Amino acid sequence: MFGRAGDRASTPSGPIVPVSPSQALKPEQAPQPPKRSRRARNQIVVFLNFILSLIIFVAIIGIGVFWYGHSEFEANGPLDQTTDYMVRDGAGLNQIAAGLERQGIITNQRIFSLGAKGVLGDDTLKAGEYEIKAGASMREIVELMQSGKSILHTFTVPEGQTVQQVFDRLREATVLVGDLPEEMPAEGALLPETYKFSRGTTRAEIIDQMAKAQTRALEQIWERRAPGLPLETREELVILASIVEKETARADERPRVAGVFINRLERGIRLQSDPTIIYGLFGGAGKPSDRPIYKSDIEKPTPYNTYVIDALPPTPIANPGREAMEAVANPSRTKDLYFVADGTGGHAFAETLDEHNTNVARWRRLEAERQKALAAEKAAADAEKPEGN
Repeated sequence: MFGRAGDRASTPSGPIVPVSPSQALKPEQAPQPPKRSRRARNQIVVFLNFILSLIIFVAIIGIGVFWYGHSEFEANGPLDQTTDYMVRDGAGLNQIAAGLERQGIITNQRIFSLGAKGVLGDDTLKAGEYEIKAGASMREIVELMQSGKSILHTFTVPEGQTVQQVFDRLREATVLVGDLPEEMPAEGALLPETYKFSRGTTRAEIIDQMAKAQTRALEQIWERRAPGLPLETREELVILASIVEKETARADERPRVAGVFINRLERGIRLQSDPTIIYGLFGGAGKPSDRPIYKSDIEKPTPYNTYVIDALPPTPIANPGREAMEAVANPSRTKDLYFVADGTGGHAFAETLDEHNTNVARWRRLEAERQKALAAEKAAADAEKPEGN
């Protein structure tokens, strides 16, 4: 029960102490908060709190920098049009990055270098000439150079060119570097084709590619040759193929032209091929375009003149293409022994000399008419020229 005013108050731990009514109505004083411990005030704790705060601050800054660098590395680049860039052999990452920034291909070489290290891992950027698309990001540039898919240039050798003529073409190919070999390969040792290469490839490397390609092609064709051919070696196949190559540029005629020469070889008849006359007179340099074949040339003895020698010349007279070699390995089976130009870019074939003479007479008539027409055109053109010119 509640006591009345003036009653004595008692406490659990002590004697009853008398209190006045005013004292009884006063609120009790709140307890004081606990004093901070000496450990909390320790300087080590303060320092650790500072370090933790600093780490969090640096982490936030680092995340921001990483996010910015990553965004720049992935963003479209400043190029407004496609351009080429050459990575030199032995160039380091920082050197490549500096060159890219200098040419305005990237915006920041440091971001490029750091990003490239993350993409490449243990891989490297490959030397070569690269086509960089407009707006390419740094990542795209790194991945392109990592792949090694550089720009490929082409070097084409037409069928029927001599080794000397191939060397002349190589000498004029400015994309290639280095000197030509001092010693030319043997005639017929190079395969005429289109060869792809990267900028910086040497001329000697192209020669090596052509020689290896010829060896592979000839091996395959020789193994698939028809049985019973009057050809004892691979070189003889190349010799005859070079003659076929120079006689006709039409793919559909090559097997038949080859068949004519095979029939002649089997019967012991001289090949009588005009291109062998030319090679015997002018060698690998070729006949000047304005120089006709004279009757005296046909009768002039050279090791290559098949109007004079029996069987095949001692070496090829050019570098035959794959189709010409395949035509010789698998010629048309006919009884033809002769052929002559038909005036349309092809040839007329014959089994007998009488048929051949008829074809020759027709060709001479067509040739005479062509020359007459050319003379008339020239005369008309001269007549239209103003006086004094």
